[in-house]
Amino acid sequence: VQLVESGGGTVQFGESLRLSCAASGFTFSRYEMSWVRQAPGEGPEWIADISTGGGIISYGDSVRGRFIISRDNAKNTLYLQMNNLKPEDTALYYCVRGPRSIALHRADTYWGQGTQVIVSS
Repeated sequence: VQLVESGGGTVQFGESLRLSCAASGFTFSRYEMSWVRQAPGEGPEWIADISTGGGIISYGDSVRGRFIISRDNAKNTLYLQMNNLKPEDTALYYCVRGPRSIALHRADTYWGQGTQVIVSS
């Protein structure tokens, strides 16, 4: 199993970024997927998940209305469109195989290496 995130960077308050996660080594279309982030000095925070077909989506309160999770099963890729970014969104963003219920249990899931997002005010 390999999950490779990309698309992070440094942006200004209110700007947007789109993260991607390229999945390989498993049948991507058969797994629910999540995004998890970890801010400096904080524990990991689940922020969104998506069903296998993309029709059922959930968001954490901190990102609902600003972030959009999506997937392209033909390309084995998970996305996170992040709009209206705030300094408190600064974190390392991870792509995780699995739904919210297990996403924070690292022993039960697979995580990518993360991509850094920095939002300046």
